[in-house]
Amino acid sequence: MYQVLDKDTINSEILPHLSVAKRGFKTKSSLSETVNCILYKLKTGCQWHLLPVKSLFSEVVLSYQAVFWHFRKWCKNGDWKQSWISLLKKHKSELDLSSADIDGSHTTALRGGEEVAYQGRKSRKTTNSLFLTDRQGLPLALSSPIAGNHHDLYQIERALKDMFDTVSSAGIAIDGLFINADSGFDSKEFRLTCFREGIHANVDFNRRNSNGNEDDDYLLDEMLYKERYSIERTNAWMDSFRSILNRFDVTVTSWESFNYIAFIVILLKKIKQKKKSK
Repeated sequence: MYQVLDKDTINSEILPHLSVAKRGFKTKSSLSETVNCILYKLKTGCQWHLLPVKSLFSEVVLSYQAVFWHFRKWCKNGDWKQSWISLLKKHKSELDLSSADIDGSHTTALRGGEEVAYQGRKSRKTTNSLFLTDRQGLPLALSSPIAGNHHDLYQIERALKDMFDTVSSAGIAIDGLFINADSGFDSKEFRLTCFREGIHANVDFNRRNSNGNEDDDYLLDEMLYKERYSIERTNAWMDSFRSILNRFDVTVTSWESFNYIAFIVILLKKIKQKKKSK
């Protein structure tokens, strides 16, 4: 049976945070295998009706419609995001918060849907989200997706609040954190929002904003900024999940949830690798 994560990991790390029916009909199939089906869909990017359910269930086999029903239920309940916050809180000792990185990512939306619009640079309809990662490149938080015709600084105060609230909910203090950002984030609003949260924004200067001269009010730590390469590694990890490499989901809740599931898989696999190396 194909497994993205082993059954024990799913049972101990993911299932405790997913809602289950308290009354009425209860599924007779294994919930860990149902989650494994969702992970298979995330990794391979196959269409729901092409899920090889007979190969993914050992006993009672669910139809692909039933697997999708479970996935959507957990999306609507916000379970995937809550699972991520709980795992982040549990394993925060594995993080390296000597500094962090932030970057935006435009994802091609092939079927349209919510928060989708034409993006000139990619000449396609896209969805845009901001990602926050630690020094190792481990993902920390995701901003609410917005239509691709908006740039990274669109409603930046709200986007940063989304991410900072996620990190704070996991019991991680953000006061005093250093954040690297490229020149696309060189704005007073971004810097001021970070300042209000006690965060040091290490932002590359945008020459178009300063007419070729750096603002004397701000400093750029070039040695720290060179560490920003780690978020590009995060992008490569995320691109390995075919269901989020291109967006096929028309609802924001499904798209956002698949990103959180990818966060979960990346974190749990890195923890497992560290344990093996010891």
